[in-house]
Amino acid sequence: MPDLDALTSSHLQAARADEHGRSAELLVHDGVLRQSILALRGGTELAEHNSPHAASLQVLVGRVRVTGEDEPVLAAGQLHTLTHQRHAVAALEDSVFLLTTVTGLPGEPPQSP
Repeated sequence: MPDLDALTSSHLQAARADEHGRSAELLVHDGVLRQSILALRGGTELAEHNSPHAASLQVLVGRVRVTGEDEPVLAAGQLHTLTHQRHAVAALEDSVFLLTTVTGLPGEPPQSP
């Protein structure tokens, strides 16, 4: 069972040391369900990308802005359902978040990891 506190700390440290200012790890891969922990150094961004069938973002540490939507700023402890629009995630300060995605629909062939 993943220890989110320990993972948050280690990924935040890794993101601060990474030349691109980020660190990520896939924690859960169960059929179409994925949960990943991502850390971004303040001022870095996950570039604009398409949304999967369903997704949510829960901030564990820091503050992030989801661009391309209604531009919400999310702080530690907040959970946000992502829309189906293209979006990016920008770290307003050193941040760690849990990303939950559903990558397919019932009856569709599973996507490869």
